[in-house]
Amino acid sequence: MGDERHGLKCIKRNVSFILKMMFSTYNAEINSGNTPYLPLKKMSEDTSRDRLYGLDHLRTLAILLVLLYHYRAFKHPEWIDTIGQFGWTGVDLFFVLSGFLISSQLFKELNKSGSFNLRTFFPKRVFRIMPPYFFTVFLYFYFPFFREREALSSLWKFLTFTQNYGLDVINRGTFSHAWSLCIEEQFYLVLPLLLLLAVKTKMFSYLPFFLVLLIFFSILMRYIAWQGDIESSMGTDDFWRLWYMEIYYPTHTRLDGLAVGVFIGYLLQYSSKFNTTVHNNGNILFIVGVVLLSISFWMCREQTSREASIFGFTFVAISYGFIVLSAISKTSFLNKTKLYITTQLAGLSYAIYLSHKGIIHIIQSGLAHFKIEPSGGLSLFLCLLGCIGGGLFYRFIIENPSATLKFRILNRKNNL
Repeated sequence: MGDERHGLKCIKRNVSFILKMMFSTYNAEINSGNTPYLPLKKMSEDTSRDRLYGLDHLRTLAILLVLLYHYRAFKHPEWIDTIGQFGWTGVDLFFVLSGFLISSQLFKELNKSGSFNLRTFFPKRVFRIMPPYFFTVFLYFYFPFFREREALSSLWKFLTFTQNYGLDVINRGTFSHAWSLCIEEQFYLVLPLLLLLAVKTKMFSYLPFFLVLLIFFSILMRYIAWQGDIESSMGTDDFWRLWYMEIYYPTHTRLDGLAVGVFIGYLLQYSSKFNTTVHNNGNILFIVGVVLLSISFWMCREQTSREASIFGFTFVAISYGFIVLSAISKTSFLNKTKLYITTQLAGLSYAIYLSHKGIIHIIQSGLAHFKIEPSGGLSLFLCLLGCIGGGLFYRFIIENPSATLKFRILNRKNNL
């Protein structure tokens, strides 16, 4: 208990310090006239003419899938059970997108200069991810009313991004959705180091083979887990807890989506033939992706079955890989269609992902005072609005000031 209280005090001090730093820097930049205030636009990169609007549509799809899937854990209309049944694949779509976007940045730098600057890469990731994440951890640990369930994992697991290992979703299910953020943080840490090692050892050209091996490794790890504790626990009260703990949450069993995303990034950067094929066949790639995704949904109609547990994640990742390729293609309707709402929701998706369970819990808890049925359509509408409002709050209070501080620090480093 003493350690946890000490940890909470540390979080409180650190969050307060970060907020003060961000606001002071942000206000200084605004007052100087150097940085325009962009309330409904991400800074600089979002205003780029090179923005891929197809990826905005996919980010929006991913966060909506996650919202519908998690909403089933609260009081909800009956139709949500059907619509949100495959919402868990939204995380797999996020994995493919992250693998592609992060690797593409690194591949472009490697192709241009033969290396990349870790002193630039890591600070960018830190300022983008850490402030909203640690603010959410602060909310969960310091304000119990924000918790959608009773018990949290240990604080140190959230602080070290290792919460996805040994996660007991039955008994420690509060803020359980941080598991995917843990995997992504581990990915952001390892990928650039792995690429630099591959370049230094002259093994870079073998990267596609390594990525394929990585996918087979995840399949093998899920097979081993199934043959062990999972299969023997079928029909017992412990099955779901073990299935999530040993198959669904661990990094080594969920590398499929990230590997597919990196594979796409590699081929687009280093294969002109592949690049041409993608840009000439955008809509065909979309159709192929949808067909494969339909087959994947059929395979995973029972999410915890043997086939779905071992092979389902791989099929889902490959299916979304084709759809991501379509979204990138210059000839695809996804890339050609610009929608204001998906551009904004895509920019809010990270903040919404972090905060949505706590916000839904608070809204549904308050509806009883107004005699509004929590399982009705009005409740769903209010919860969705609340999640978007939470995303905007994060943008104004956390993300925009953090982005300003990031640009100021990086520009200062570049001018030294």
